[in-house]
Amino acid sequence: MVQFNLNQRELTLKVVYYGPALSGKTSNLQAIHQMLPPGASGRLMTLETRDDRTLFFDLLPVFFKTGSGYRVKIKLFTVPGQVIHDSTRKVVLQGADGVAFIADSQVAESEANKDAFRNLRENLASNGLDMDTIPLVLQFNKRDLPAIRSEEELRALEVRRRTPIYRATAISGVGVLETLQGLIGLVWDDLDTRYGLGEKLQTDKRTFMTQTFQGLP
Repeated sequence: MVQFNLNQRELTLKVVYYGPALSGKTSNLQAIHQMLPPGASGRLMTLETRDDRTLFFDLLPVFFKTGSGYRVKIKLFTVPGQVIHDSTRKVVLQGADGVAFIADSQVAESEANKDAFRNLRENLASNGLDMDTIPLVLQFNKRDLPAIRSEEELRALEVRRRTPIYRATAISGVGVLETLQGLIGLVWDDLDTRYGLGEKLQTDKRTFMTQTFQGLP
């Protein structure tokens, strides 16, 4: 859940990257970290194990300022994809302001994507969050590989779910920033609706997004 620190004029948002094992969640954070200008982010922490890329989470604090002088801290987390780490995924989702679901575009991974998406819904519910109302974007990663879901399939899914879908090759940074920008835009709209942040910070979504991502590739 969003955190306010009025004394320090700071707003903290939590974004979680969710998806099946090895779908590219950590690769997304690594690419974002590399693309951010100096001083815009903190240290990227990664915990790797033999059975999964990320055992607990990656935490990448990204810092920006609004036009009215508020400091916005965006904490980016990933969760482990393997089923045996479900309790960890549930804990990391606590207090999430938005979720980026990272799916593997390979047709062979379709069932793994579906299982992870069902698991996301369950773990959101266990944290008192609703998948139908929380800001959510889908990213289909690994678009550079053969035997992937077609563009027609992705467009049909986007219409059916009414959820923004982004195409990416996270290992090379393609589509990574677009995914993050799209999600933060949805998070901002959601917070503005619930708390009137646009009026309090004297800035609108367009200004916030421009200031947030200015200077990035």
